[in-house]
Formats: sequence, C-alpha cells, structure tokens
Amino acid sequence: MDEIDVPPFFLCPISLELMKDPVTVSTGITYDRESIEKWLFSGKNNTCPATKQALPADCDLTPNHTLRRLIQSWCTMNASHGVERIPTPKPPISKTQIAKLLNDAKSPHLNAKCLQKLRSIASESAANKRCMQAAGAVEFLASIVSSTTVEEASSADALSILYSLQLSGATLKILIGKNGEFIKSLLRVMQRGSYESRAYSILLLKSMMAGADPMQMIKLETEFFVEIVQVLHDQISQQASSAALKLLIQLSPWGRNRIKAVNGGAISVLIGLLLDSSERRACEMMLMAVDILCGCAEGRAELLEHAAGLAIVSKKIMRVSQVATDKAVRILLSVSKFSATPAVVQEMLQLGVVAKLCLMLQIDCENKAKEKAREILKLHDRAWRSSSCIPKNLLSSYPS
Repeated sequence: MDEIDVPPFFLCPISLELMKDPVTVSTGITYDRESIEKWLFSGKNNTCPATKQALPADCDLTPNHTLRRLIQSWCTMNASHGVERIPTPKPPISKTQIAKLLNDAKSPHLNAKCLQKLRSIASESAANKRCMQAAGAVEFLASIVSSTTVEEASSADALSILYSLQLSGATLKILIGKNGEFIKSLLRVMQRGSYESRAYSILLLKSMMAGADPMQMIKLETEFFVEIVQVLHDQISQQASSAALKLLIQLSPWGRNRIKAVNGGAISVLIGLLLDSSERRACEMMLMAVDILCGCAEGRAELLEHAAGLAIVSKKIMRVSQVATDKAVRILLSVSKFSATPAVVQEMLQLGVVAKLCLMLQIDCENKAKEKAREILKLHDRAWRSSSCIPKNLLSSYPS
C-alpha cells in the first residue's frame, strides 16, 4: 500500500486513510463512517471538519455507494500489489427495525431474546446507539428496570444496555424526571440486585447526577447514600467504586447530604479503604470525600470515633501526592478548629500528627498546605509546643 498512489478522493479527510464505508454529510463532503461518527458523537463536534460549516443536530450520514464501489474496484485491480478488497459494509440499523424489535419484546417469552438482540445492535456502532435512542429504546429499557415483575437477569441486561448507549445529557435529564421515579428504581436494584446490576446502577446514577439540578440532589434520601456507601464497601469493581466515590464528592455538599452520607456509614468505610489503598488517584478521591464530610459536626465526630481515623489521615500526608497532602491537612484543620477537645488535642500529639505537621514546615511542599499546617500548630500552641512527643530537630520549626 505504501508504494501505491491512492487516489486522493478515496482517502478520508479526517483519518487520511482509505475509506471503508464512505458517507456524505449535508455539506457534500464524504468521510469514512467511523471517523465522522467519532468526530460528531464522541468528540461532540457540530461542524463539518473540512468546511467548518455547522451541521444539524440530527445530522444524516448518507452512504456514498458509488464511491464505495469505485474503491472496491480499485482494490481488486491492485490486489497483486497486496491491496485487500474492502468488504461491503453492513447497513446501519433503522428506526423501523428497532421499533419492531421493541414491540416484539413486549411478549414475555420473547423479552430475553429481544434484549440480547438490542445488546448486539448497540455494540456494532455509534450510529446504532443513536438510532436506538431515537426509536424509543431508552424508555423501553427504563420500564424493564422499573418493573417489579421482570426477572433479575432481564433487569441486569436492560441496565447494561442503557449504560452502553452513552446517553446524551438531554436523555439523562428525561430519565431523572420530575419525581425521580427512575432513581427510586435504581435504588431498589442497588438494594436487592446482583453485583452486576448494582455496578451498572451506580454507573448510570453517576451519569444522571452530572446533569441533575440542585433541588433533585437535595431531595435524595439517606437510603440513597447507604447504597452508594455499600457499593464502595463491597468493592464490586474499580469502575463502580470510582463512580460511587465521585457521586459522594458531587452530592455531599448539597443541603443536608453530608449528614445523610455520614449516617449512611461513609466515614467508616472510607477510612477502611484508606487503610488498604496505596493507589494515588483513589487515595486522593477518598480524602476529598472525607474532607467534604468533615464539613459537618457529625462527620468530624465519626472520624474521631474511628480508632484509625486521625492516624490514617496523618499517614497520607507527604506519602501520596500534593493533592492528597492538601486534603489530609484540610481534614486536620477542620478537626483542630471545631472538634478539638483536650482528649483530641492529646491524641494528635501521641499519634505523631503534630510532629508530621512540623516536618511539613521544614521540607519543600505546596505553600497552601504549609499555611494550613502552620495554622493548626498555632491553634494549639500551648498544648503542643513544650511537649516531649515532638523530636527536637522538628521542634525548631514550630511556628511562633
């Protein structure tokens, strides 16, 4: 192929490679289907790459059969040079075909078979996923998840297909709805479903909450946070755990959600995970979540009640990353400002927290974290400065 001159109009303007499935957009420019779909739908662009003209939101990709046949003929003519003939592409699914499939799926004995077919169709291309959304597949799949009479396997299949569709923000908002019924359905799945169903539920919830309005987030019940925390505790998968952490971080600042998360057992689970985790990004997110939850008295009380609470937060300082150090020091500052009983002040000293803060002032670390460390040390100057628990080489850096 490298030694053959390929006609320039056989090459995709995006990939600059021989087109396998040429399609034409409304500006008259032809691209390879895979490249233009990636540009439009994965990259979320709304212009023609070649002309920079705006393309409609429901941009049609019209197969250029004439060009495709010319390319196939050219491949055949150059077979002796090692050029393989491109196969005739399978045509994308149509809305009519999807609609028929959805109608057939209403029959209980065809339900499982139709779900398998929908999964297969969704896996073939981004175009098929968009077609499924346009044909009403999202509403159908959501109804299966919401039903209390379908089998667990069917509900799990529907959830996995819904997640695979990579739903648009507008569709996710429709799913949330005004009364949050679908969120309640996902909560029910998380309470009673299999590990797989719970994983897909938390992944869908993360996507949905990214577009939720503040009032919808404020209205969430404690049981919602209980299930998020349980997914974290069970460590179903790395992806599910990451989604659960991101949900906690996103939702906790709103209304009384901090308290709901704490009542759901978040602090205890996060500390347990911090004890076992050394992965940088995971530690950063866990400390971020603990920092947010320590913004309420209940969160700080739970942290102090846990035998390893202060110790593990202190241990992560200067051991993970600058971000982790900053979050850990912020947690200690919250405790020092608002929950520092004489017993807590003494415990911080005995655990080596104070010595660690003094060490921070001697080494090269982020200035904001240093300022917070200095503030903590000044807050309890009388109790700590003259203590024999602080090594002499660190005591010299104690702020005046």
